[in-house]
Parts: sequence; C-alpha cells; structure tokens
Amino acid sequence: MRFVVLVVLYLIFDFYAFQLVKVQVSDYSDTVRRSVYIVYWVFSIFTIALIPWISALDPFKQRVTRTFFIAIIAINFISKFFIVLFLFIDDFTRGIRWIIDKFSSPKEETTDLSRSQFLMKSAVVAASVPAVTMSFGIVSGAYDYRLRKKTINFPNLPKEFDGVKLVQLSDIHSGSFYNKKAVMGGVEMAMAEKPDIICFTGDLVNDQSKEVEDYVPVFEKLKAPLGVYSVMGNHDYGDYRSWSSPQAKNKDVLALHEAHKLMGWDILLNENRTIKVDGAEIGILGVENWGKGRFSKYGDLVKTMEGTGELPFSVLLSHDPSHWEAQILPDTNIDLTLSGHTHGFQFGVEIGDFRWSPSQYLYKQWADLYQQQNQYIYVNRGFGFLGYPGRIGILPEITVLTLKRS
Repeated sequence: MRFVVLVVLYLIFDFYAFQLVKVQVSDYSDTVRRSVYIVYWVFSIFTIALIPWISALDPFKQRVTRTFFIAIIAINFISKFFIVLFLFIDDFTRGIRWIIDKFSSPKEETTDLSRSQFLMKSAVVAASVPAVTMSFGIVSGAYDYRLRKKTINFPNLPKEFDGVKLVQLSDIHSGSFYNKKAVMGGVEMAMAEKPDIICFTGDLVNDQSKEVEDYVPVFEKLKAPLGVYSVMGNHDYGDYRSWSSPQAKNKDVLALHEAHKLMGWDILLNENRTIKVDGAEIGILGVENWGKGRFSKYGDLVKTMEGTGELPFSVLLSHDPSHWEAQILPDTNIDLTLSGHTHGFQFGVEIGDFRWSPSQYLYKQWADLYQQQNQYIYVNRGFGFLGYPGRIGILPEITVLTLKRS
C-alpha cells in the first residue's frame, strides 16, 4: 500500500514536471511532440519500476546492477525536482499577476499570463546541471583517489618517532564497489607512500560481513612495519538491516571482526596497543563507534584508555568526528584523533584552502585537520562511497600524516 501511495505521489510530481516538456516542444510538429512525450513517460515508468526491481536483486551477485539502478533513480528525481521548483516559481508569479489583473481597473489591458520563457530556460539548465554532474561524478569521481598530506608537530612526540608516516583510510564501504581494479589502484597508491603505520577508521561494509569477502585479497596488501590498526564504524554492526535473530546479527559482527584479522589488520574493540621504537613507546587506541544523536554508541572511552596513562603520546581511532568534542576533548589528553564517517557528503567544492559541503551543516569537523589547543583531529573524506555511486568535488581520500617532534 505504501508503494502505491508513493507511486501516485511521484506520478503527480512527474506530471507537473511534464509541463516543461510540453512548453519546450510546443513549436515542433505533431510527430516530434508525440515521440518526445512517449520517451518521457516510458522513462518515467521505467524509473518507477526500478524501485521494486532493486529490492528483488541480490545485493552481492547483482551489485553493479543495483548500484546503477539507484543512480538512475537519484539522477531522474533530482533533475525533475529542479524542474518542478522553477515551474512552481513561474506558476506562483503568474498567480500573483492574475490576482492583480482581476482587481485592477477594467480599462487596463489584461497582462499576458503565458509562461515565462526565462524561467522555462532556467528550468532546463537547472535540470541538466545535476544530471550531467552526477553522471560525471559516477564516471570520474568514484575512484579518483587523492593523497592528502599533512605534517603535524607535537612537542611530546618521542624523538624516536620523529618523522613517522601514518596512512589513514576510512569508510571503505566494500558493498558499494563495482570496480575491483580501481580499488586495487587505491591500495597501491597508499603503499607507494611507504607508511610506517596504517590506520583504518571504520565502515568496512554497508550492512553485513560478506560484502568484504571479495576484497580481502585486495586490502590484505596493506602492510606497515609498525602495524595496521582498525576500528568499527556505524555501518559495521548490521544496525541498518533486518536480521532473523539477535544471534544472527551478532554472528555476522564476529565474522566481520574475523575479516579484519584475515587481512592482517589489528582490530581494536575499545582497547589499545603500545608501539615501541628503540625503547620509546606511543599508544594506538581504538574505540568502537560512538556518535552524537541517533548514531550507535558502542564506544567505551574509559575502557579504551586503560593502561595508557603513562604513555607520552597517543593516537585514537574513533569513526565518528562528533565524538571528539563530545567526549575526547573534555575528558582526555589524547594528542591525535583520526575519524571519518562524513564522506564530505560526497559532494562539495574544494579550491585551495576553501572548502564547502553540505556536510559542514551537520558536523563541525567534517574534513581535514582541526586543532583545539594541543589536541588534533583529522577527518578523512572516505575511500569508498555509499548510496550515490560517485563523488562530486569531494573526492575519495588516502590520508598521509607525518608526525614531527617540535
């Protein structure tokens, strides 16, 4: 019943958008107009039919098909949203003019209430821009990995660790990938930096552990002399799908833990490790997911920090950057926190030091490096993607941090 209601609402929405098509082809022959109308409605009905079709597809065996069907629906809807927006503005202004004409002097000549050609052309442009950019974001942006390099100075970093290179990956979302060769290229880029430490800050999958099975041979190639460390993200607990029982859900989470180990990653579940170089020590801490608001709160920061009080320097892996100001800053002296989660919304603008994304209205720390007194957080833009199978402006990231003693 819910699907029927949604279809009816969408058809009303679609019929309204169709008015632009009628205006644009009004000067053409009957044959051309009829052909355009048929193409428009066939594509619209096809888009509606994709919704139940997607639900019936196997998310693993037919991953690529599902991904691109979702993209078609998104592009179609967003483009028509802009059409409807401009049509509404045009109808609203025409309505105001009609009311003015109705109550003006009868001697005055009636205003022409035909549709504004300027607004109609603007609607065409507004609909074309998201269609073109979103298509380009899929073709070009999804696997266009970018190295983001930063050097951070710390007065308390042991001299034995001066110049240590740390590579961070986050938000792999292996269930969304459709190009294993491109993913392998990203892994090779990370390894070409010759990292001393590699950290993964959560969201290895979208919903369940078997998504990563095909990519274990890819990500097991991530190696570092001081270790590869990882944590869980909000998508790694299976909270966004239905399970036959709590036991089945827990079994899948344990299977995902095992996948980390198969890849040679040391998964930290509210725990920590000590790294030693020439007798000096620093701590690598990993807290389970903790996010403000509706996001899961499996993290236990007190437990995570047990036994680290004497360490001169520590790095914390915490998936959600909202954790930083909520608990990490007020309650700890952790030097560097590594997070991800935001994806930079997979959409935005970055030119030099200027950054903008809708993500910034949800997260104060949403991408790159932030500092509060002597404490830092780096928020990775994500290695993979979720939902929309591409990126526009905010490209997938491999973070390279060089830790220096100041």
